[in-house]
Amino acid sequence: MAKRHRLGQDARRHRWGERMSDGIDDLGTIVTGGLVARTFSGKAGAAGGGPLPNDKHHSDGHGACLNCGTPLVGAHCHACGQPGHLHKDATGLLHDIAHGVFHFEGRTWHTLPLLATKPGHLTRRYIDGERVKFVSPMALFLFSVFLMFAVVSNLAWTGTGKGGVEKNFINETAKGMAKARENTVGELSALEQARSVATTDAQRARIDAQIADTKKSIKAIETIGGMAGTAKATAQPEREEKVGLNTGISWLDQSLRHASENPELLAYKIKSSAYKYSWALIPISLPFIWMMFLFRRGVGLYDHAIFATYSLAAMSLLVVVLVVLSWIGVAKWVLWTAFSILPPIHMYKQLKYGYGLGRFGATWRTFTLLMITTITSSLFVSMLFYMGTAH
Repeated sequence: MAKRHRLGQDARRHRWGERMSDGIDDLGTIVTGGLVARTFSGKAGAAGGGPLPNDKHHSDGHGACLNCGTPLVGAHCHACGQPGHLHKDATGLLHDIAHGVFHFEGRTWHTLPLLATKPGHLTRRYIDGERVKFVSPMALFLFSVFLMFAVVSNLAWTGTGKGGVEKNFINETAKGMAKARENTVGELSALEQARSVATTDAQRARIDAQIADTKKSIKAIETIGGMAGTAKATAQPEREEKVGLNTGISWLDQSLRHASENPELLAYKIKSSAYKYSWALIPISLPFIWMMFLFRRGVGLYDHAIFATYSLAAMSLLVVVLVVLSWIGVAKWVLWTAFSILPPIHMYKQLKYGYGLGRFGATWRTFTLLMITTITSSLFVSMLFYMGTAH
């Protein structure tokens, strides 16, 4: 009897729970914190409520995977990795978003500290097969390049040349002076009208003084406006001047002529190509890195590719940090000093521990790599210029 009583209580509790769960699906945000916590602890498959009535599996690992059909033997499918229990309500959607974001962040915060302080250890551990906890080199490279272009395009100082700060200042000054002259001329007309209806000598004398001051203001505004107009005309490029080089290579001469005729279009094409083809830096760098280890056994192109990709990602993120620091007002000399010192140190540490080199081997390869960087950058820029001027 006692057992039947307990079973009856359990059944009533279950029915009550089902009725309540039908009305609180839209309040899934209440349990999002618990879902995120389970995500970090690796229990995403067990998070949330029980399976829906039409589920073909349960969170305890019974049934078949809905993705590939493999029989489940745990909370996740051992064949494709999909969780055994899938959420099909508002809470589940929030869980998927939180899991994706925080799972990525978890791997990111495992990767970035090592990339900044121990790049060689990160490179070696990834090559040796320790990969799940780290962001893959290519994914990190593509993200860092995207971030670099986004930050540089929006925060970097645009210079004082055409399209830069100086031109904007001149244009705004000229527009402001034109507006000020228009307003001041209107004030002069109002004063002259007021003088025509003045009835006493005192009123006329006071208005005459105001008219004299207003005319002086107009003259000063016209002087400043004329200076701004002259500066604006001086800042404009000589559109009539075209590159007249005769290299003997027809396509090169034509490309240079088109570049001189529309430098804005050229800059846009180069910028667009630099982002889309930034990955080309990796294959461009590989032959040079391979030559540095020509007589060293146990390393191959795969090792060099991982090294180059992580190194390029680190340099891109360094540019992002320096641009942000410049934007918030850090002294230029501090940033240039950091830009001069940090890359060689980073290359040395990545070479030394990534390839297991001694101090001498890592040192001469660091200086060689700096020269290689100059060569590969020149080749990459040349490719961008060719793509920007080609039709």
